[in-house]
Amino acid sequence: MPNEVAFIGLGVMGYPMAGHLAASGHRVAVFNRTASVAQQWSAEHPGRVAATPADAARDAEFVFMCVGADDDVRAVAYGDDGALGAMSEGTVLVDHTTASADLARELAAACAERGMGFVDAPVSGGEAGAQGGVLTVMCGGDAEDFERARPAMEAYARAVTLIGPAGSGQLTKMVNQICIAGLVQALSEGLEFGRRAGLDLDAVLETISKGAAGSWQMSNRGTTMTAGEFDFGFAVDWMRKDLGIVLAEAQRNGAPLPVTSLVDQFYKRVQELGGGRWDTSSLIALLRPLEER
Repeated sequence: MPNEVAFIGLGVMGYPMAGHLAASGHRVAVFNRTASVAQQWSAEHPGRVAATPADAARDAEFVFMCVGADDDVRAVAYGDDGALGAMSEGTVLVDHTTASADLARELAAACAERGMGFVDAPVSGGEAGAQGGVLTVMCGGDAEDFERARPAMEAYARAVTLIGPAGSGQLTKMVNQICIAGLVQALSEGLEFGRRAGLDLDAVLETISKGAAGSWQMSNRGTTMTAGEFDFGFAVDWMRKDLGIVLAEAQRNGAPLPVTSLVDQFYKRVQELGGGRWDTSSLIALLRPLEER
């Protein structure tokens, strides 16, 4: 059934996600810190541009947020112009930002005090997944709140799963990023090894992608990595932000992350090369001779 919804944050992920909600028949109010982006969105989709997060959230049954980091979430959630102050009892706040588990628990408590629901719901699938409406959403929160919000989230997702209580979605996203970091480094090393061995890398990728080494990263990034093309996709700057959250959580729970810690430093080197906006597959650039980067 169509709902009154607010979407706060129209970045590379939020912009198409809000568009899918509008295309599914929901009545959408959008807010973005850069107002011109919201105006552009409204020229392409049915919906209302709000002047503040509070204005967007005032009549909404569901409020979705997809911003940068913990401080950005707090900036749009709290204060006189924040979404929480305008939300009605019974409204569900869904945070798609990749943020800390502590923040998710904080927001869950703040919403509970006001008689509202909360779901932390970071996503995986990148810009292409958001545009295609095929994201994977990993959720934490109360089962009733999740079931209420799930049909709306399915407008832009192929999988929406409740993992556990508040914070569980963010912790699952951390597992996701740990796995990706190791995979991309291993793929980089394998491809560079194959290049120096004189192999036809297209043939190599075609062959091993069908075996035990196959992965999303190999299928979607293997050929661009061999071509040295990185001007697209999930940016290194964003990955370092995510890995910072991961490593901070690991310090708290005692999980050893030797490979993740090392790959985080490799991404730091990519940033120092000026590749902060390159795709995360740019790790392979560090393995090539300077004159070939």
